[in-house]
Amino acid sequence: MATANAPTDPATSATLKAYEDKVAGQIKDAKAKLEQYEAKATEQRTQAETKAIEQLKMSRQNLEQKVRGLKTAQEGTMERTKAEINAEVARLHTSIDDLTNQYRAAMKK
Repeated sequence: MATANAPTDPATSATLKAYEDKVAGQIKDAKAKLEQYEAKATEQRTQAETKAIEQLKMSRQNLEQKVRGLKTAQEGTMERTKAEINAEVARLHTSIDDLTNQYRAAMKK
């Protein structure tokens, strides 16, 4: 009887690796945007902006941890886990875009 362990099939492993690389790239992009925003806003940011940046950093770190956890995920939960990660990546990027737009609007004043 087969057990629901981490994927051992080479095709599944390659697919998982490609997915991990894709998400890692998205997380890296989010990190770069956060760092860029943080550097620009350091002198002018409010306490709310500081808190928002810290929360976004925590979200990014949690995503990185979930992606690392995929290596030990069971095949039966893999698709659900990937869907959760995709949703969190989308929320992270949306939050960064919102923060960037707020910053740009504040700079125009």
